[in-house]
Amino acid sequence: MHVRVLKSMLKVFALVCAVSMPLALAAQDSPKAATKATVNDSPSKWDIFAGYSFFWPKGTVDALQPDGTTSEFSYKTNRIGLTESLSYYFHKNLGWQVDSGQHDLTTNATYSNSGIFSVQTGPVYRFPMSPITPFIHALGGVADVQGPDHEPYTWGPTFTAGAGFDYKTPLFNGHMSVRLLQADYEYIHESFGSGQYGGTTNINAARLSAGVVFHVGNIAPPPAITLACSASPSSVFPGDPVAVTATAGGLDPKLNAVYSWSGTGVTGNGASATVATAALAPGAYTINCGVKEGKPGKEGLKPWEAASATATLTVKAFEPPTVSCSASPSTIKPGETSTITATGVSPQNRPITYSYSATAGSISGTGSTAVFSSTGAPTGTAGITCTVSDDKGQVATANASVTITAPYVAPIPHTQSLCSLTFSTDKKRPTRVDNEAKACLDEVALDLQKQSDAKAVVVGEATAKEKTLPKHAKKHAKLQDFAGERAVNAQEYLVTEKGIDASRITVATGTEDGQKVEDYLVPSGATFSADVAGTTPVDETVVKPQARKPLAQKHHAKHAHQTESKPAASK
Repeated sequence: MHVRVLKSMLKVFALVCAVSMPLALAAQDSPKAATKATVNDSPSKWDIFAGYSFFWPKGTVDALQPDGTTSEFSYKTNRIGLTESLSYYFHKNLGWQVDSGQHDLTTNATYSNSGIFSVQTGPVYRFPMSPITPFIHALGGVADVQGPDHEPYTWGPTFTAGAGFDYKTPLFNGHMSVRLLQADYEYIHESFGSGQYGGTTNINAARLSAGVVFHVGNIAPPPAITLACSASPSSVFPGDPVAVTATAGGLDPKLNAVYSWSGTGVTGNGASATVATAALAPGAYTINCGVKEGKPGKEGLKPWEAASATATLTVKAFEPPTVSCSASPSTIKPGETSTITATGVSPQNRPITYSYSATAGSISGTGSTAVFSSTGAPTGTAGITCTVSDDKGQVATANASVTITAPYVAPIPHTQSLCSLTFSTDKKRPTRVDNEAKACLDEVALDLQKQSDAKAVVVGEATAKEKTLPKHAKKHAKLQDFAGERAVNAQEYLVTEKGIDASRITVATGTEDGQKVEDYLVPSGATFSADVAGTTPVDETVVKPQARKPLAQKHHAKHAHQTESKPAASK
């Protein structure tokens, strides 16, 4: 009998190990399963227990003896036994359990009876916590019980109620626990018959067990809530408004939801928030949002009841202003002014201020227009710089230029050489203005009439011979001024014949060798002496003009009866 009991116990234990170890190892080798099993709020789906059991029965059997008498026998305590159970949980708390027990491992012949083997099933309810998991169960089934005397093993009903607690270990990635204690009350009813060694018994027993528990699989928690966080707009300039929205998914309408916000400048209220961007420096900023659900005051106690997300906000640097610059007029005379116009633009409409500078002269103005003054500036190009700056210290410049022209200086007039008069044809009257000379003087008169402010200079010339007294001249003979006479005779013609004001005609003598008169036109502003050198003014008080008389007639003896013809010059 002991051998059969031992074999039965070993078979049951081997069966438990054969079932539990592959499942436990599979759970250990599966990263996904291991990850889920280590989550406190994801309890196992299967619990496989095997351990030592102490069985303490209280019951007697009135056994019929061969001599017809009855004897009362009591059940002995079984200090060595095994207990195994397989529990399946279809909820994190509630499951169904199959339990077996083997109690009669003694080899002492005195205690060869009192063997009890049971198989039971029933609900189990656990309270998952970390690291302790208490549980309770209520079982019912059958027990194969041997009588305390000579009664054979007989099946009878049994009922068990008890509790215990497991301590979770990190072994096998948290898939193994130690059952520190399982304490059960077990009731067994047995009837051994009415014949020899028969009798009935009701056993009230205490069963204390301890061992190891392998956890296989897990009960998936409820779907975790989700959260998305978005900023609109996601890119702004400092001071622009930003609205942030948290969108939660999977919330239980029966539970309370609490939102949280954090981040630089972030202020949240419920599922929405705002960001104060005015004081933010350019750059990227992270906005953190979170949501928790649960009963009021207990939100987020379970992992699936909380979610978080982030949103990114980019604060852009203000764009610098731009400016254009122009001058009107762009060309001025010394002492004149030009209007400078600047057109500044800030892309973000920041307030801007204007300023101006010039490389020469002076400029004044603070708005979009200024006045450039060329007073004191040299002629040439003056550079103008128009500057705008915004309230963030960003600056833009543009350039214009004003050309300062030199004042108009009229060209200095110079003496103009006109026509010349020749006095070499009339040998007898070498200073007389003849008809050929008149043609030249008419042109001079015409020029003087055209330029009413101009004057004329008539320069007479004489030959070297004319400038020297002949050898046979008398001792006190006076040298005739041929050059001066030619000049004043030409002047006389212009005054008397052409009506030119005498004050407009100057007479002089030159140093050239010739019987001629050079005529010069002296415009207003011109200096004759600077243009024509070597002339000497004629003293008109000494040199007087000569009348244009014809030559005197001569009578010849041979032709006394004929009158002498006038020379052509008298015409």
